[in-house]
Amino acid sequence: MPSNALVGPPPGGTEKLTINLGVVDLGQIDLLVRDGFYSNRTDLIRTAIRNQLSVHADELKRTVARQSLHLGLQVLTRADLEEACAANKMLQVRVVGLAKIADDVSPKLARAAIKSISVLGAFQASASVRRALADRMK
Repeated sequence: MPSNALVGPPPGGTEKLTINLGVVDLGQIDLLVRDGFYSNRTDLIRTAIRNQLSVHADELKRTVARQSLHLGLQVLTRADLEEACAANKMLQVRVVGLAKIADDVSPKLARAAIKSISVLGAFQASASVRRALADRMK
């Protein structure tokens, strides 16, 4: 029912993280950057995170399958939500990645079509739709 476009990071879609590191770790990172192993601190940290995700890839796949999660980008269009309402079905949106509700979706339609929404990653929707779904977000 919902439109599923791609798996992986959305085009141009990143989220900013802030982390605290000890000075020794930071110094070691700077040493690797200085010696040309990485182009900058972010490059090293991003690579380290991807390596850890790769190490745990099988566990992540099992969890996604077991919990019926959508992995990647899930876009809910007005047509998707109208179709759910017409079928008298409420959606349980469970996403690891990015869940996006189209800009032309009204708060009333979102409440009528979405029973619950759980996002590990990022959620994009208009402020009015976010408010309308606030009690359904897990």
